Amino acid sequence: MSVKDIFGKSLSDYFLNHTPVKLYLHNSYGSPEEMPVDIFFRDKNEMPDLEHYALAECKGKVLDIGAGVGSHALILQENGIEVTALEISEMACKIMKLRGVKRILNQSIYSFKTEKFDTLLMLMNGIGLTGTIAGLKDFLHSAKQLLNPAGQLLFDSSDISYLYLDDEIPKNHYFGEISYQYEYMNQKGPWFNWLYIDYPLLNEIASKEGWNTELIYEDDQDQYLVRLTLK
Repeated sequence: MSVKDIFGKSLSDYFLNHTPVKLYLHNSYGSPEEMPVDIFFRDKNEMPDLEHYALAECKGKVLDIGAGVGSHALILQENGIEVTALEISEMACKIMKLRGVKRILNQSIYSFKTEKFDTLLMLMNGIGLTGTIAGLKDFLHSAKQLLNPAGQLLFDSSDISYLYLDDEIPKNHYFGEISYQYEYMNQKGPWFNWLYIDYPLLNEIASKEGWNTELIYEDDQDQYLVRLTLK
């Protein structure tokens, strides 16, 4: 098992063996947690309202960034939408193919520059892959090159300041900049950065980077869905 794709291996074992697997997620703010792998295989009836709102807002050619095992791409396909599933995990891409996703790219969003889309979709806090506030700014700059005129960027995130109700908020970095590490079958992958961003700060950053921000949906657990369009 490659330590670079421990996440993909856990998805593959779950899908091919039809049995539960134990994937653990170490983090920079507390104790390790077990990550439910079945959440990535949900059908539309199991998805929260936020994701239904996002999928309903997709239009034109869609790029599903960080598509996982293709659960959102499959729904878009069923709705007659032209969707490309972009995923960096090779194993996850193989699962997508077996599940019936038609157009799959095993690639990083940072190396993808060959096509333009009407909708860039990043669900399950997919914007987190930008890692840091600086990474978010870089992504918002480069994402402009992937959009057709009047295109949109749809994603969700959340305010995780609640994690620090009993602890002091970090002073040397933004509190939503988190580090994670996967562990599966007693093997650990590399640490990686992940970003959660509160809406007021996102709105401020996006505006400075040349985007309009529209809040589409917000739930009672500090999660929200936004649409960004170019000014």
